[in-house]
Amino acid sequence: MTLSGLLTTGMLAAQPAAAADPSGYQNVRINEVTSSDNDTVELYNTGSTAVSISGWKMSDDSFSPQSFSPSSSTIPSRGFITFNSPKGLGDSDKLVIYTSGGTVVDRVDWATGKAKPTMARCGGDGTGAWVTTASATTFGASNASGCPSSVPAASRVRINEVTSNDSDTVELYNGGTSAVSIGSWKYVDNDTSHAAASISSSSPSATSIPAGGYVTFDSTIGLGDNDSVFLVDGSGNTVDSATWATGGATPSDERCANGTGALRTATTATLGSVNSCSGSGGDDGGGGQGGQLLGGGGSLTSGCTPEAPSGTGSTPAGTLAWPGGLDVTIADNVCAFTTSTGPEGRDLSGLAFDPANPSVLWAAKNKNWLYKLVKSNGKWIPDATWSATGKQIRFTGGSGEPDSEGLTVGGNGHIYVTSERDNTKNTAPKDTIMEFDPAATGSTLTPVHQWDMTSQFPQLNTGDKDDANLGFEGVGYVPDSWLTANGWVDPLTGAAYNPANYPLHGPGLFFAGLEWDGTLHVYGLNSDGTFTTFGTIATGKASVMDVTFDAGTQRVIATCDNTCGETHTFMKVNAGGALVPDVTYTNPAVMPTDNMEGFAIAPASACVNGFREAVWSDDGIYGFGSASSSYGHALYSGTFPC
Repeated sequence: MTLSGLLTTGMLAAQPAAAADPSGYQNVRINEVTSSDNDTVELYNTGSTAVSISGWKMSDDSFSPQSFSPSSSTIPSRGFITFNSPKGLGDSDKLVIYTSGGTVVDRVDWATGKAKPTMARCGGDGTGAWVTTASATTFGASNASGCPSSVPAASRVRINEVTSNDSDTVELYNGGTSAVSIGSWKYVDNDTSHAAASISSSSPSATSIPAGGYVTFDSTIGLGDNDSVFLVDGSGNTVDSATWATGGATPSDERCANGTGALRTATTATLGSVNSCSGSGGDDGGGGQGGQLLGGGGSLTSGCTPEAPSGTGSTPAGTLAWPGGLDVTIADNVCAFTTSTGPEGRDLSGLAFDPANPSVLWAAKNKNWLYKLVKSNGKWIPDATWSATGKQIRFTGGSGEPDSEGLTVGGNGHIYVTSERDNTKNTAPKDTIMEFDPAATGSTLTPVHQWDMTSQFPQLNTGDKDDANLGFEGVGYVPDSWLTANGWVDPLTGAAYNPANYPLHGPGLFFAGLEWDGTLHVYGLNSDGTFTTFGTIATGKASVMDVTFDAGTQRVIATCDNTCGETHTFMKVNAGGALVPDVTYTNPAVMPTDNMEGFAIAPASACVNGFREAVWSDDGIYGFGSASSSYGHALYSGTFPC
């Protein structure tokens, strides 16, 4: 029968239109799955707006799409939902999620036993790399606690950029420290009838990806205007995936931050090199970078002069995406830290939460000022009951103007501040740690004790103020109880650290970060004014701007600003008793790349709904530059998993 005949007899019936895909569907990611017990699946929304999953379906490698019963019909921004597979999941299987209109949202494949006890994204919910046989299930919560301290080399490879026009090019990035063989790896798009194509047979052919390097290839199966790419290793386990809505991969869909963040539509394709990440930063047709920079604004006050960042370097290989929330809020008033010795408002540097009172944040300004900050209407402001304008600090005897960079709260509740110079003689180093009693009265504080380590760093004493300015930048107090419980080996004895061998040092040691070369220097600060030097620890970073001990993660954190790509290295005691790097995270992608010299994480006692506050300080109050909402602001507030 002809087409006209079909129309005449009515045998060609009109088909109902497919349901429209909900806005932001491409931001929903399979985040965790198990093929044991109830065959549970977890979805996570990386976007900044809620997504309705009403009518969505799932399938595996043996049954057609089936409805499922989620814990909620809507996934909130940066939220989770869970459900149990309606027909079970096999020991070796795949999981595909569809919108109600049939569009593939995400897919994950696993080989025999690799989803037991669970298979999870590690290094950032919804954005991290897939890790098989993760140690513990964390359904309905962040995956961080169930992830290994260091992910396998293959899981460092990410789909970093993809384009669905012209050659349909895919870019892979290896964020690890060793080359990864990809000769047996395959990829497929969102058409479940397509057979996977091998990377080695694509053009150009590739069989290995170097550490910190890129591989690009043109898809042989084509990529649509709204489509997906799923990458699997030689054993059939998913490595990574990317999904974009209509137009989302034109000119390309890119990860921001490069190699670690979520996907979003780029303004410029940069295949084979670092992603531009110069788009709007909001949820769009791509994977949805997600996250927003909130708050800020206001006019600069008289004399307040932001300073553009200098010395920007690359992000170290192996750096993972920020594991906390993607939204960041500017958390101070504009030009809030202008002082008589710093009217330009710059130079807020070291930060430290009070472990006994997480509603208090201490801050040091380079121009010899100390602030006790409290929250008011979502902003950190000087505590007027302590000092509404901050207190000036001096060296012993009330002399000089300490170039106060870092600070920490000691076991006795006192504030310990590092200085790298006397600002009245700024061509000469003065690397000291000063102890201040916060209960002392008056507008100027002098040290209870002061320890001078300047002679240990002759390389800084060249007569050049820039060299002198590369000394003690941060300091963190580390309790003896943590050092002994974790088996730290005393470098002076070669045996397990025994605090009793050092009776005058108090209940912990102090780890000072040297900006010159990124090393940590460990000291016991004795009550008689002397000190014990325990040696030097490599952080793997070119520089260190702040140091903190976080009891929540049980790690010492070495922070570096734009010099090292805005990164935080969490350090642990290894099996040999040495303090070594464990994992490194970059800042949330919505933050500016500036001289972010201060970093602090609230104590675990401040956890709310699985997260606690993290705070950063911009030494130059530059933000994203003139006319941006961040111009003239020093403090940024985000969240970190509990």
